[in-house]
Amino acid sequence: MKIEFKKVPQSPKSFSSEYHSVKIEGTFCKISPTLVKIDSTLAGNMDVTCCRCGEEESITLDEELNFLVSDGIYKSESDDLVIEVYDGIIDFDEIIESEISSEISDYHICEKCANIDLIEKEF
Repeated sequence: MKIEFKKVPQSPKSFSSEYHSVKIEGTFCKISPTLVKIDSTLAGNMDVTCCRCGEEESITLDEELNFLVSDGIYKSESDDLVIEVYDGIIDFDEIIESEISSEISDYHICEKCANIDLIEKEF
């Protein structure tokens, strides 16, 4: 789902987007001429690879995602998560793909490896 930045309403509007078996849904609204607030949840199942043994394991996602989308460069000292868009279009499909890629690139340890008492040495 895509929406032009200038068409985002000031009252919260619902959205939903799905990528494979993971779904993002929530609300979005404009809070300033250049900022959109998104409150959502990321839920579903996905396969990840164990960083120790390389086996694939299915994990369940149920995360709350609250962030801002800026129309252009965002300049502020706040600790808020901000996604900058430069073409004036908010692409929810791109946002969910980015969140899934971030989750896949994280270090995951399967249940089998988590139960092994292994001491790793750094050289």
